[in-house]
Amino acid sequence: MSIEKYERKEVKVISNTKETTTHGFIVSAMIHSLKTFDEVIILHENGVNDVVAEYKGKRYTAIFNGFVGSYYVDDVYGQLPDQHRCPQCGDYIP
Repeated sequence: MSIEKYERKEVKVISNTKETTTHGFIVSAMIHSLKTFDEVIILHENGVNDVVAEYKGKRYTAIFNGFVGSYYVDDVYGQLPDQHRCPQCGDYIP
């Protein structure tokens, strides 16, 4: 089994207050609070358990499940206190 890689590209993010451009890729991911799939932007990935995703203007921790081939975003307990730092490796995420 292989993990499908997506091309990283600029994605325009429009929130209620401002419009920004970030580098990432858009995927359909399971959202914890909704228990269904929705589109998210994967901003940082350093292994399957070290993923940062942006959903509705906020950044959360996420994981990649290789058995089903999809991302899981924890928007209930995984909101990042520092929206620009990876909690696992400490990398800066613009």
